[in-house]
Amino acid sequence: MSRATPRLILAIIWLGAAAAVGLWWLDTASVQGLADWLTNAGRITGMLAGYAVVVLVALMARIPMLERGVGSDRLARWHAMGGRYAVSLVVAHALLITWGYAVAAHTSVASQASTLFWSYPNMMAATVGMLLLVAVGAVSARAARRRLRYETWYYLHFVTYLAVALAFSHQLSTGAQFMTHPMARIAWGTMYAGVGGLLVWHRIVTPIRQAARHKLRVFEVIDEGADTISVIIGGRHLNELRAEPGQFFRWRFLTSGLWWTANPYSLSAPVRHDRMRITTKGLGDHSRKLRFLQPGTRVVAEGPYGAFTGRRRRQPKVLLIAGGVGITPLRALFGSLPAEHGDLTLLYRVSHPADVIFGEELQAIAEARGARLHIVSGRRTDLGGDPLSEASLEANVPDLRSHDVYVCGPEGMTTSTVAALRRAGVPSRQIHHESFTL
Repeated sequence: MSRATPRLILAIIWLGAAAAVGLWWLDTASVQGLADWLTNAGRITGMLAGYAVVVLVALMARIPMLERGVGSDRLARWHAMGGRYAVSLVVAHALLITWGYAVAAHTSVASQASTLFWSYPNMMAATVGMLLLVAVGAVSARAARRRLRYETWYYLHFVTYLAVALAFSHQLSTGAQFMTHPMARIAWGTMYAGVGGLLVWHRIVTPIRQAARHKLRVFEVIDEGADTISVIIGGRHLNELRAEPGQFFRWRFLTSGLWWTANPYSLSAPVRHDRMRITTKGLGDHSRKLRFLQPGTRVVAEGPYGAFTGRRRRQPKVLLIAGGVGITPLRALFGSLPAEHGDLTLLYRVSHPADVIFGEELQAIAEARGARLHIVSGRRTDLGGDPLSEASLEANVPDLRSHDVYVCGPEGMTTSTVAALRRAGVPSRQIHHESFTL
C-alpha cells in the first residue's frame, strides 16, 4: 500500500488505542474501592499516554505512505491535537497513580509521590520525561509558537524523542500489564522499536541515501522581483524521486548559516530529469539567506512530501486560487494538470501589481493550454470588496460547484476562501488546501 486515506489511518489509530485499553482489561479482574478506582484510572491513562506518544512520533516520521496519502498539514494538525491529549494523559496518569497509592497506603499525596520517585525503578527517568513532554507542549501552544523562530520551534521538538526514551523503561518495569504478560511486553517493545526504526530510516537514512544518489547542487539563483527568488537545483536521476507538482521538499543547503536546518519549500515547476526549482519570498531569516546561495552549493533534500497534488482531483474542471507566494505550488499544477480547453482556471490574488511573480510564465502557460488566468491586484478598498468572496467567485467562475478547487496562500486568506467556497456550495471533498509552513 503506497498511500493511505485519512479515514483508514484514523481507524488504525483508534484500533490501537482500544488494544492498549484491552491490555488493562485482560489484566484486571475487578475494581473495588476508591484506591482501586484511582489506581486503575491511572493505569488506563498511562497505557493510553504510552501509546499516544508513539502515534505522535509516527505522524512526524515522514513516512511516505502518510505524507502522500494524508498530507503534511493534516498530519501536523493531528500531531498538535494528539500532543495535547498525550500531555494531558501523562499528567493524569502521574496524579491518579500517586493519589490511588496514597489512599491505599493511608498517607498524603506528597509523601506518596516522594516514595514513588525515590523507590520505584526508572521513576526518576520517567519524571524527567514527563517534565520534558510538558515543556514541549507548552512551547507548542499557539501563543508561544508565534514568538519562536521556525528553526527554534523545530529543534525543540527533538526533546520529545528524549522524553519518550526516558519513559519507555518505566513502562515495562512498573506497568502491571507488562510485568505478568511477556507477550504484551514483546508487542509493546516491538511497537516502539518499529516506530523508532521508521523514524531513523525516513528522517536520517533516506535523506543521506538520496543525497548520495542524486548529488544535488545549486545551479542558479534567479531574482523574480518582489523580494522573491527562485533557486534552480541540479542533480542526477531526479525522475526517480517521483515528485509530483504541488509537493514540497525539506531543503538543507550545506553552506554557512544554512546547513543546520531543513526548511520546507514547494516545487514551483514540474521536476525535469536533471533540474528542480523552488521559489521563495524573503519572509524569514532562512528564506532571506537563500538569495546569497552560490552555484555549486551542495543540497540535501528530504521528500517529496504532501498530498496537494492532482491525485486529489475529482472533477474535469479545476480552479486554482493563489495568494501571494502561494502561487509556487499552483504554478507547478497550472502547467501540468490535464485539462481540456477552458477547463482550467488560475485566480492569482496579490496586493500590488509589483508582487506578481511568474507573470510572463503564467501567461504563456495559459495561452498554450487554453486556460484562463485572472490576476487580481489591489487592496479590498480599492477593488470595492473581497475578490475571493462567495459572490465574486460565483460571478467570475461559471459553474463553480463543478470545479475541484486548489487553494494556497497566507493562512487568513486560505481560511476565508475555503469558507466562501463552502458557502457557495462547493463540496468539501472538492476543496484542497495544504499549508507548507507547519
